[in-house]
Amino acid sequence: MTTPAEHDRLWIRRYHPRPDAAARLVCLPHAGGSATFYRPVSAGMPDSVDVLAVQYPGRQDRRHEPCATSIGELADQVTSVLLPWADRPLLFFGHSMGATLGFEVARRLERDHGVVLRALFVSARRAPTCPHDETVHLRDDDGLIAEMRHLSGTDSAILDDDELIRMALPAIRADYRAAETYVYEPGPNLSCPVVSLVGDDDPKVTLDEARAWSRHTDTSSEFHVFEGGHFYLTTHQKQILELLVEKAVRA
Repeated sequence: MTTPAEHDRLWIRRYHPRPDAAARLVCLPHAGGSATFYRPVSAGMPDSVDVLAVQYPGRQDRRHEPCATSIGELADQVTSVLLPWADRPLLFFGHSMGATLGFEVARRLERDHGVVLRALFVSARRAPTCPHDETVHLRDDDGLIAEMRHLSGTDSAILDDDELIRMALPAIRADYRAAETYVYEPGPNLSCPVVSLVGDDDPKVTLDEARAWSRHTDTSSEFHVFEGGHFYLTTHQKQILELLVEKAVRA
């Protein structure tokens, strides 16, 4: 049986633990992504910010666990996992699917537990109320791999390793299914600031769709456009870290 401590370690990766930090930044990966994607973010944070990278079931060392079937299911699980870490201010950074997940976890924390984030960063994702019709998860394996090549977010060495990529495909497909079948349920706006970030050449989200995140908060919102595609953040790490630190260390 998995103990609470072991369960926590399955979900939360702290690559540079900062137990005395004044705030915690929770990083939520994209579809098919893993916690390790955020190791550079963890390394780039000051001592005042403790970084928690979430590891979803079904990948890397959790590859034998069943994947979540929906954003709602995953949001319920992540909310439960994060509650013990809410003893100090929380910020979320979610990329692509992770942005939608972060939004839903933020809603649950605020609605059910009275925990209001210091800020929610949503990257490379349309606002929840923007209509969409995507069916990448219904493609065959080659079609799914082609989509990943198109987005340029996966190391080509992995994509070119047939055995390795096909081991990862079940988790990737499950994530795409969860992201593409997500349906926004109307409810109260968030009480925290929302910061939307997007690449100016992102094939998955338009600037207007990314800007529409401002509709989902009752307080301030920001909108930042960077040069690049869906994974623009890999070449703009310095600027993004500065934005994160600015929100994390405010009084």
